Amino acid sequence: MKPLRGLAGLLLAAAFAFAAHAVEAPSANKAKGSTADHGKFKELQGPFASGEQVTEACLKCHTEAAKQVMATRHWTWDYANPATGQRLGKKTMLNSFCIADRSNEAFCNACHVGYGWKDDKFDFTSERNVDCLACHNTGQYAKIPGLAGHPPYARMEYPPKSGKFVGPVDLAAVAARVGRTSRETCGACHFYGGGGDGVKHGDLDSSLKQPPRKLDVHMAKDGGNFTCSTCHQTESHKVAGSRVAPTAADPHRPIVRGEQTARNPATCQACHGDRPHAEGPGAGLVGSVGTGTRLNNHARTLACQSCHIPAFARGGVPTKMAWDWSTAGTMNAAGKPFVKKDARGHVVFDSKKGDFTLGENVVPDYLWFDGRVEYTLVADRIDPSATVPINRFGGSPRDPAARIWPVKRFRGKQPYDLAHLTLLVPHTAIPDDTALWFNFDWDKALAAGTAAAGQPFSGKFGFAATEMLWPITHMVAPKEDALRCAECHAREGRLQGVAGVYLPGRDRLEWLDRAGFALAGLTLLGVLGHGALRVLTRGRRKENGK
Repeated sequence: MKPLRGLAGLLLAAAFAFAAHAVEAPSANKAKGSTADHGKFKELQGPFASGEQVTEACLKCHTEAAKQVMATRHWTWDYANPATGQRLGKKTMLNSFCIADRSNEAFCNACHVGYGWKDDKFDFTSERNVDCLACHNTGQYAKIPGLAGHPPYARMEYPPKSGKFVGPVDLAAVAARVGRTSRETCGACHFYGGGGDGVKHGDLDSSLKQPPRKLDVHMAKDGGNFTCSTCHQTESHKVAGSRVAPTAADPHRPIVRGEQTARNPATCQACHGDRPHAEGPGAGLVGSVGTGTRLNNHARTLACQSCHIPAFARGGVPTKMAWDWSTAGTMNAAGKPFVKKDARGHVVFDSKKGDFTLGENVVPDYLWFDGRVEYTLVADRIDPSATVPINRFGGSPRDPAARIWPVKRFRGKQPYDLAHLTLLVPHTAIPDDTALWFNFDWDKALAAGTAAAGQPFSGKFGFAATEMLWPITHMVAPKEDALRCAECHAREGRLQGVAGVYLPGRDRLEWLDRAGFALAGLTLLGVLGHGALRVLTRGRRKENGK
């Protein structure tokens, strides 16, 4: 089993290096709060030659665990969205980051909760292919890109030809220290997806492993000290919450602990309810009357995240805001690949990947969102004369299920077929550690990728501007750092581009202004007239003893 080489072989190398995934191991085998010391289980003593052997040992006690995992999207990476009618999965979906999974499975599937998915021959029905350690290890476990979901079983040079080496994973030691999921285990994939630390989401990166309260009030040790599963509560390995079918609005009371409900437990309202601010005279901001009531009324229009996440990528890890693939293959004057870095040492150009635009402390964009997400799929025709939306968020101000949400708007430039007018699947990784990535030959990369994806390819291609939206829902700031009224209620405020709502301080209606001035004028006339009458009748009142 050889690591991948070339473009994709380097995309996540730094992010997924062994040390990046490793977590400090506990001092004892018994996980905190556990009623069992897995280090004492005979079945887990090893030695284990492969991850599959560990899974077989786990299933001797946890007999139904693999079946449960195999019924989830974490396993299938496939979903039929009833709201849009689309079939979403690795065979159909595209993105503006690494573009596509097809033909690059051995690399991309380092984040799959299974072993051995390197092509279409992967057996999704085999329970031994389930990777229990991916989510339940408590340290010293890494799945390296290029190994089709396996950790290293022997010392190996990684990345190839780099002079850097990683050692084999001690599977028996890892199995003896299994425990509950953690920010580190979930983050091993979700922090590093799309090409490296913080690249994809903007609100998920390694700074959330041990965040300060100011970065995330829920995950901070001096805050809620939440793990991911605190909100993304799991039943039979099904994890609540989804980016392909999110819950945009949840106008209900909090979910009572132990309550059986079909609601999504990962929403803000699941804990806080739809009227989370204290109401009554003086409630809310200092010196205000009924501010809590006004803020609660805002919840009928705004997602909680719109006010309580003032910016994303706030933890010192930049996120990619744009990726231009069209410049991949550009060489230096000597005809060699090269890399450019910004003043802080972050890569902003790589001959194998193209140009990047990075961002930190990014103010989100805002739009109406009702939870429906429609994607541009592999077979869909595009209009390359305009920016191609990789996904579209449904919602309008007239929709009672819609709220104004913060989003990361990611811009890309990626290959498309000039004849078929479809976005193309490139092959960006080669399972041969002696080969280079087609000498940066886009013709060969696209021919190989489209063939593996079963996608028609005319042989003629260009590069289209694309855009992809990501909902912002992590990095929740403390309440004292929530947005103030003037940040939206202003002519150049955050919501200046959001239509369908009248926003005092931002908007003006001429007829309303005229009516207001007319009423003010009439009121003034009434006051002056009343005062004049009082003056004129003062003498008469004195005569009458009044």
